[in-house]
Amino acid sequence: MARTVHFVLHQVALDAAACQSSPMPLFGLHDVWLGVILPKRWAKRAVTRNTIRRQIYSVSAGFHSSLPPAAYAVRLCAGFDRQHFVSATSEALKAAVRSELLQLLVRAVSRSTTKPATT
Repeated sequence: MARTVHFVLHQVALDAAACQSSPMPLFGLHDVWLGVILPKRWAKRAVTRNTIRRQIYSVSAGFHSSLPPAAYAVRLCAGFDRQHFVSATSEALKAAVRSELLQLLVRAVSRSTTKPATT
């Protein structure tokens, strides 16, 4: 759906027909669901993954009303240079992650308003 240097946003529309066949649907059909995928390949230290995860949930909270109801996954697809970001909880890393996530979600919102949701 949207991509930046380090992140990819995937979207899957929630299927009302599939959920009606189940006695208790897994997802609410009129909600925005967000998952985070942070492979150890790209963020080796747990403290780095937790810092990035917190930034993702914090930034995305402001976009829940703008995104169409669907299941979303934010995936880290490239590592942040440890030579440049020495500390896993540095303000520089948080700012870089936050700015890139803002770009990602703005692209996603603009795409969702111009065409229907796809996988």
